[in-house]
Amino acid sequence: MKKVAILQSNYIPWKGYFDLIAAVDDFILYDDMQFTKNDWRNRNLIKTPNGVQWLTVPAGQDIRRRIRDVSLPDSSWQRKHWTTLQNNYARAPYFKEVAGWLAPLYLSEAHHNLSALNRQLIVAICNYLGIRTRIHNSWDFTLAEGRTERLVSLCQQVGAREYLSGPAAKEYMEQPLMEAAGIKLTWFDYAGYPPYPQQWGEFTHHVSIVDLLFNCGPEAARYMRYVGQ
Repeated sequence: MKKVAILQSNYIPWKGYFDLIAAVDDFILYDDMQFTKNDWRNRNLIKTPNGVQWLTVPAGQDIRRRIRDVSLPDSSWQRKHWTTLQNNYARAPYFKEVAGWLAPLYLSEAHHNLSALNRQLIVAICNYLGIRTRIHNSWDFTLAEGRTERLVSLCQQVGAREYLSGPAAKEYMEQPLMEAAGIKLTWFDYAGYPPYPQQWGEFTHHVSIVDLLFNCGPEAARYMRYVGQ
């Protein structure tokens, strides 16, 4: 049964985001949704000797934009972010290996659009993890009216019979509409991840996946549920 997940793009997301991608056949970046400030779209957390720290891509405060329309006029943040990653992870076992493909995305390109930036980083991380899921942009499809109706239509357009959704969508998802269209709705469970070797004090799961990659490299899949299966 072909499976699909549909989710807004995030900046260097946490490991659960990539597990969701790995669990489906097709993954749709749903960046036709409204941009929300102080959210995962343009920021994420890393570990430092002083606790967790935000890395935020400057995107302005205007929320009257779709995520796909958020421009990034100033690229000076890119070197700052990489320097921060380097300063905090240079001694991690797999920093050099991961930096070989990740550093050029920060230092050799100028990013002008948030959706494009997020997608490029997501695809690069998927490639490193061996995730072969097909990744699409939502604007590659016809978008129906109605929140759940639109998700049903996207499922149908990629030929999926099962929709995997994060638990946060329970607040608004109209499950009968999915069932009427012959689409199985499955709630993705982010619980049960084992801890992995991590620097800087007390362990935390809720940081960017780069923390896992720098610390575990090709062994990262051992600490995930669907990657590598």
